[in-house]
Amino acid sequence: MGGLPPERVRAAASVAEFEAHPEDFEDLAETPSGSGAPVAEPAVTLSLEVDSASHGERLDKLLARHFSEFSRSRLQQWIESGAVRVDGQVRRPRDAVQMGNRIEIQPQAAPESSAFAPEEVPLDVVYEDDTLLVINKPAGLVVHPAAGNWSGTVLNGLLHRDPAAASLPRAGIVHRLDKETSGLMVVARSLTAQTDLVRQLQARTVKRTYIALVWGRTYDEGTIDAPIGRDPRERTRMAVVHTASGKPSRTHFRTLATVPLGRGFVSMVMCKLETGRTHQIRVHFESIGHPLVGDPVYFRATQRGQRPAVRAPLPVPYERQALHAYQLGLVHPATGRHMSWTAQPPQDLQALIDALDFESAQAGEEEEAWDEVWEGGEAHWEYAGGDEDGDRR
Repeated sequence: MGGLPPERVRAAASVAEFEAHPEDFEDLAETPSGSGAPVAEPAVTLSLEVDSASHGERLDKLLARHFSEFSRSRLQQWIESGAVRVDGQVRRPRDAVQMGNRIEIQPQAAPESSAFAPEEVPLDVVYEDDTLLVINKPAGLVVHPAAGNWSGTVLNGLLHRDPAAASLPRAGIVHRLDKETSGLMVVARSLTAQTDLVRQLQARTVKRTYIALVWGRTYDEGTIDAPIGRDPRERTRMAVVHTASGKPSRTHFRTLATVPLGRGFVSMVMCKLETGRTHQIRVHFESIGHPLVGDPVYFRATQRGQRPAVRAPLPVPYERQALHAYQLGLVHPATGRHMSWTAQPPQDLQALIDALDFESAQAGEEEEAWDEVWEGGEAHWEYAGGDEDGDRR
């Protein structure tokens, strides 16, 4: 195919499948598929003289009719920013034009035109080799450019750090974390590695472990098995959706400790994802009446008859969802070795954990080491064991 060696053809085909069905890989469908910068509008001045047929027409409607290559919203933005002049004067989109008016437009580059430009975005690199990169993403950093965040993203930082990343779809990104979720994520550094990691995500061999604080007293352990899709009533949210639009989603969890707060409780849970839907942990725990502490979007019970957990003022200021990607495990695409990395909670989350005094809640419990065991698609937690002298793995 095009002179490519067979392994490159296979890699290209797999990445093409990833681009065609991105919902299976952390729901990247909303983001652009390539990694090259979109072409900006030419820096030329466009002009138009109002004729008798257009007399009295709204400025934005007139421009949308004559310059259909630009969207009406884009033209309105240009009018409001002063890039459109009527007889040399700035006007409002709804202002009526008069016959003989001369309109001049200075097209402005779209914000997304810089979405794939290299930027010096600091990245906390936990591990790096020629095949992959593991970073510890701080809260507040967007992974991939999208509406409202066209610059200053992980992708921009990757392109600055390694110009060769521009040749890879999404600069090698194969999964993402929400803006306000901190923790570990892996990035491929070659097309072959990206293809392999995509396949591992499909095969569920990429293991992702999260720590979350949720309202209420949760079960000791369990599995939330509920399909997730776009909320039909609020399109900016995701929700448990029992229709064809809902995608299979499973979250396994174990409660590490529960502490009292006011008239209620806060639980620290460890979650393992079997699937990777947008906002999966946040949606799933809201759906069972235990929304994440600090979550500004998913904070109420969503199932009929489900009573939300009692909430109370937190002991320290906290401004985001209490969710951290604590551990990441995968099979190295080049060596075939199983590798894993751990990142402790960042300062803001750790301060909240300390203030809630989870350590005291665990003091009376026997400390144990736990490993995950997958059997028949189910995950449970199994004591990792130790010898009679108390050594633990």
